Amino acid sequence: MAIIALDVGERRIGVAVSDPGESYALPLRTIERTRMHDDLQQILDVATEYGASTIVIGDPIALSGERGIAAQKMDEFTEVLGRAFAGTIERVDERMTTALVTRGLIEADLSRAKRKRVVDQLAAAVILDSFLTRRRRTAGP
Repeated sequence: MAIIALDVGERRIGVAVSDPGESYALPLRTIERTRMHDDLQQILDVATEYGASTIVIGDPIALSGERGIAAQKMDEFTEVLGRAFAGTIERVDERMTTALVTRGLIEADLSRAKRKRVVDQLAAAVILDSFLTRRRRTAGP
């Protein structure tokens, strides 16, 4: 069993997966967005391939803490995915994940083209790692 995480953007969806022991997050792939139906099918295919019973989705809350247009769009996306996915869907505050990952990649001197290929996957891995860390803290010793 594994958990997958999504960093959903307007053009791409970054996907990350946990190890079977759900200890760490690995960047997996980037889905180029087309039609909602096709995007959902690709997500469901990944969930099936990895035996995921949980999907974690980044929640784009504004820096002020308010739920803006992006968060409302994510609410709609999550609702549609929830109707198609038989497992659990969790949300994680994703404020600044893509920006932090991008800054790290720039500091690592990756070209713009290479950054574009991996930034969404890495942001999904940060989202998943945040979820796994939070879950370990709440589970206690």
